[in-house]
Amino acid sequence: MIKRNRAEERPFFGPLCLCAFAPLLLSLSACTRPAVDNSKTIVVWEQEDAQVAPYIDSVFAAFKKLPENAGLEIVRTHYQTEDLRSQFQAASLAGVPPDLLLGPSDTAGLYAVSGFIMPLEGYFDFSRYNKPVVEAITLDGHSWGVPVSNGNHLLMFYNKKLVKTPPKTTDELFAYCEGPAKQLKLERCMAFDMGEPFWMMPWLGAFGGWPMEGKKPTLDTPAMRDTVNFYLDLKYEKKYVPMECDYNCMDSMFKESRTAFIINGDWAISMYQKHFKKDFGLCVIPKLSKTGRYPSPMVSGKYFMVSAGAKPEKLAILKRLLEFYTSKENQVKQYQALTRLPALIAAGAAPEITSDEVSRISLDQILKGRPMPMATEMRAVWDSARNYLGMATTRKLDVAAAVRKMQENTDRKIEEMNQ
Repeated sequence: MIKRNRAEERPFFGPLCLCAFAPLLLSLSACTRPAVDNSKTIVVWEQEDAQVAPYIDSVFAAFKKLPENAGLEIVRTHYQTEDLRSQFQAASLAGVPPDLLLGPSDTAGLYAVSGFIMPLEGYFDFSRYNKPVVEAITLDGHSWGVPVSNGNHLLMFYNKKLVKTPPKTTDELFAYCEGPAKQLKLERCMAFDMGEPFWMMPWLGAFGGWPMEGKKPTLDTPAMRDTVNFYLDLKYEKKYVPMECDYNCMDSMFKESRTAFIINGDWAISMYQKHFKKDFGLCVIPKLSKTGRYPSPMVSGKYFMVSAGAKPEKLAILKRLLEFYTSKENQVKQYQALTRLPALIAAGAAPEITSDEVSRISLDQILKGRPMPMATEMRAVWDSARNYLGMATTRKLDVAAAVRKMQENTDRKIEEMNQ
């Protein structure tokens, strides 16, 4: 697997986890990294998909060509998501971190409370960026990253060969599943990653719930029970979704026209555009007819975070680089290259973006979403929700017991974190 922009499986790091980094700390301490000490070298670590790397490098190359940046080097290193997290924690503890980290907001809370990244409101004007994407990187009154893109959210894609008009409600979606989908003998009507709680959150919102209130988890609720029962109905009773299907599975089913619809992230837009060409379709996730509410996917973005270990003499050039990277011109270019909505307000109003149907639909979905919680407690939510959602959807636990244990396990992990 896997698409690196989505929420992914993540081991729980409690207060005693640092022992796991001991071998890595020794190796990092033993080696020398002159690039970090060189004021003319910027070290960047990222976990982007391979298709994003050429765009990143093009912006870095343009920045280096500016007269004031003569002799500047930018060293970009790619890591898989879990590797980036562990390597950055270990490097920060060893005193040899990179200057910049490029990634989503879901790990920023851990880095912030650990003192690995620095608050940035004193260096950047965050009023220039879209408010929701800034909220997703805000914790304890501080902004911990410069937003590069707006979104990282789920929406629905469909195959225009199989679907004439996208459904606006789940009643319309289910009518398609009962009618045309069966006539076409599709393997399944729709697909999404039912084992990953990131995909569950939009439906939880549609049932009137949310996993966190401030820093307090809210999992043992009627809304969560309704959401899990909704999953079971889709899977076992209606049989509209695959019985067992992870991210790679659902992606293959959709590309091979074995399902008409898929719920996936905005990071997949350009990939599906290239694959389906004129048959590419996207829409907001249909309104849940039972409640009259739209699903509310988690919204964040991608951010540059500045290491707390960045040397004072380096901060001025880092500021220039990040302002250049998120300039209006580069934000528009980023959308054209990657189909990622800009975080900069001025860029979002550019005609190259406002005139595009894909951006309009994606923004419509964002407006129906909610900022992803940055609180470190959310990590315990992900771990517990994943485990007990899986036990409920495989019928190893009844729904009430699974949701209760989901809450209890989350509370216990948070208590361990705070000891």
